Amino acid sequence: MPLRLQIEATRGSARAGKLITPHGEVETPVFMPVGTLASVKGVSQDVLEELGVQILLANTYHLYLRPGVETVRQMGGLHRFMSWDRSILTDSGGFQVFSLNDLRKVSEEGVAFRSHLDGSPHFLSPEKATEIQIGLGADIIMAFDECTEYPADAQRARASMELTLRWAKRCKNYFEANKYEVPWASNAPRRPSGSGATPRLDGAEPRPHTSATQALFGIVQGGMDPDLRRESAGRTMDIGFPGYAIGGLSVGEPRELTRDIVESTLEHLPSGQPRYLMGVGTPEEIAQYAQSGVDMMDCVLPTRAARHGLLFTSEGRVSIKQARYAQDESALDPACDCRVCQRYSRAYLRHLY
Repeated sequence: MPLRLQIEATRGSARAGKLITPHGEVETPVFMPVGTLASVKGVSQDVLEELGVQILLANTYHLYLRPGVETVRQMGGLHRFMSWDRSILTDSGGFQVFSLNDLRKVSEEGVAFRSHLDGSPHFLSPEKATEIQIGLGADIIMAFDECTEYPADAQRARASMELTLRWAKRCKNYFEANKYEVPWASNAPRRPSGSGATPRLDGAEPRPHTSATQALFGIVQGGMDPDLRRESAGRTMDIGFPGYAIGGLSVGEPRELTRDIVESTLEHLPSGQPRYLMGVGTPEEIAQYAQSGVDMMDCVLPTRAARHGLLFTSEGRVSIKQARYAQDESALDPACDCRVCQRYSRAYLRHLY
């Protein structure tokens, strides 16, 4: 099996374990930093390694547009391209296409859209999204889904769920038919000797592999209707995937509703396989959903908030741009021993912004 979840401890609904991937073990529950364009904004790979990050998320839509899947393929896949020998998950691009609003048109076959970069026309089908992700070479890839907007009436939510289920079958069919393709060029370059990246313990380069070592996850949709979520979970499990994600949340609905939908959906997902909640969250949400039995989470919030001066501390949130910090010599968080809190004052951090 290219991927498996090993549960090692439980307490109530919460569980701790290890997600075994071709690029190592990932301790769960895990929060995955988002490296949209094969880069976590403002944080280099060596710092991520120092922080103990075991898995990153990269985005199919953005990498498809720039630099293009063929470039990444010829460079030996995402792991070699970004010099990261730990695990990677790629999302399908469905949420990003959903976010384009007026630049997209959804049909049974897929989604026609225009690039946010230059307006050029493109088309993503379930098969194309899966093909791109095979080429990128992440350990975990996601089925192409339609992210239901909020609010959505019952008819719209059902139609969107049914479309996602049909697309999930097409993704799996394409994946199974092509999973022994060797996506890497035989002349893919080795990692530069002076790259500064942490080498594998055995001294080897990141491992080229066929897509047979990848795992395709299904995504549960259904809007904010618990009954549709239950139905979607059951029918997605009938298709059969090694892991299941809860999608279509954090799209503008109240946080309380998000929690209700997550907890009601988790009841219908298999306990022995990974449960991935897409698009969350805040430090409080990470803890809360881990206690509810979620194994995997991701969100752009840490780096996006930091770029806007919103910082998280043990004493609460700090908006460092405020004038009251202009001559504040204290550490950002006196209880924290990270390199920032140990070295720099609040005044200096405000000055940087």
